[in-house]
Amino acid sequence: MSRQPKMSKRTLEQWLSEYSVSHQNLVNKKIHWLCVPTIFVSLLGMGMSLSVWFTLVLSALVLLFYMRLSTPLFLAMGMFILICLSVMAAMPWGFKAWAAVFVVAWIGQFIGHKIEGKKPSFFKDLQFLLIGPAWVANSLMQRK
Repeated sequence: MSRQPKMSKRTLEQWLSEYSVSHQNLVNKKIHWLCVPTIFVSLLGMGMSLSVWFTLVLSALVLLFYMRLSTPLFLAMGMFILICLSVMAAMPWGFKAWAAVFVVAWIGQFIGHKIEGKKPSFFKDLQFLLIGPAWVANSLMQRK
């Protein structure tokens, strides 16, 4: 019986390559470039409205996941988290508002996958929920 490699066994390139398989359509890509960061900031917003310390600890753990994959990705995602915190400070919404943003962004994601004709990667492996932001960050870093 073949087992899927654990998170620490895959390289960033392997994760991104597998994620890219279901993100080929240009419309789906654009939807993801908008919705993935939106989902990320909304998760931070919901978390911060419930428990600042828990959200910061969880953010640190997420950054450790990225650090194991790539130092440039870790730095990019660290900067992105700081930008998210700035957005949240500028828009001090409550949990319900961030939850509404979260739901709308996920609807966008599923529309993108309907257009693509492929299921979201996280249906195969929940770790892809962390690879989506890495995929967006990597796309931006490649554009320089």
